[in-house]
Amino acid sequence: MVKKEDKGINGLAEFLASKILEALERHGELILEDVEIEVDELELIVQPGMIRQVIKAPPVEKILKLAEVRFEEPVMEWVGKVVEVKIGATKSEGGTRDRTLVVGGESLPPFYLFKGSMPHPPVIAMDVFDMKIKLPKSVRQHFEDVLNDPAEWARRCVEKYGAEIINLHLVSTDPYVKDTPPSEAAKVVEEVLQAVKVPLTIGGSGDPVKDVKVFKKVIDVAEGERVVLNSLNLDMKLEDIAEYLRNKDAVVIAFTPMDLDKARELNRKLYDYLPKERIMMDTNIAGIGYGLEYGFTVMERARLAALKGDADLQHPIVAGVTNAWAAREAWMKMDPYWGPKEIRGPIWETITGLATLLAGADYLMMMHPFSIKTLKDIISFFLRGEPTRSEDIYDWVSMKIG
Repeated sequence: MVKKEDKGINGLAEFLASKILEALERHGELILEDVEIEVDELELIVQPGMIRQVIKAPPVEKILKLAEVRFEEPVMEWVGKVVEVKIGATKSEGGTRDRTLVVGGESLPPFYLFKGSMPHPPVIAMDVFDMKIKLPKSVRQHFEDVLNDPAEWARRCVEKYGAEIINLHLVSTDPYVKDTPPSEAAKVVEEVLQAVKVPLTIGGSGDPVKDVKVFKKVIDVAEGERVVLNSLNLDMKLEDIAEYLRNKDAVVIAFTPMDLDKARELNRKLYDYLPKERIMMDTNIAGIGYGLEYGFTVMERARLAALKGDADLQHPIVAGVTNAWAAREAWMKMDPYWGPKEIRGPIWETITGLATLLAGADYLMMMHPFSIKTLKDIISFFLRGEPTRSEDIYDWVSMKIG
């Protein structure tokens, strides 16, 4: 310990300065511990010349050329194939439809045209209901005058909006809605079959008991037309309805709620009664913000598993894209930031449909005419397989919209 009495004020300052400089030159830093300095004012001045010089690292050698690495394209083996399902029957086939549609047949992921061909383009069906239901205004305005007449509603879809298939929903048969008897539902099916000549899909109310009765009745009046029944599920008495359909020329949709294990189970049960060529599958899809990402994932997993050889999942996939309208963002009035609902709703349905296309959907159920037209244009663009310039892929980063 250095005391003031030993060296005096000036001597003490000189002593401390020399020790500090010595420590800085040797270690580059100074840490004082357990030091007590009793002075009125202490000023330390370190001249620039006393600071330890920083030694610069040697310059890094400039890279003149990147190492050349040969790109090896990943080898993907797709050993499975989706079965082909034909919908509708023309006069020469025992029906009265003006066309037939074939879905499925893929042996590659959706739109992998750089690896092969897509045998059949996805099909879009327009929804029609057997009673007037609540619809968003942007949809209702296109069908306002025909909502009470399913036959005229279907005719509007075909003649004005070019529908290639009608998806008729018999929602009035629900015991908690109108409880329409199967015989009356069958009459509606007959009227629609007479009004339009495109293939027809017939949906029930979702009640597992009532739908069995309704499907039996409507399949009798639609015999020979190779209609699609939407849908059969594990809650139904399958041995009853499937056995009844065994000798009927009809296609069925096997519906399961986003669960591939249940999808396999349902399909295996139907194999006891129906050939694979008469079964499509619906793994369920939701709209944007209401489970789209999960529905997309399940659908994609189903398709990839089928292509990898899972025989229980090798069926065309059905997507209820109309579910997008269940999202309130698709129809309700919101902050101007969200844009007008008349545009927002169709976009909501379009993006939902696009997601299902990329996941592997073969049959899309939709409602808004503009959404359907847009999806058809997208499908046509994809199927053309036109090459693009790689330098354009970054344009979206700086793109200005609006």
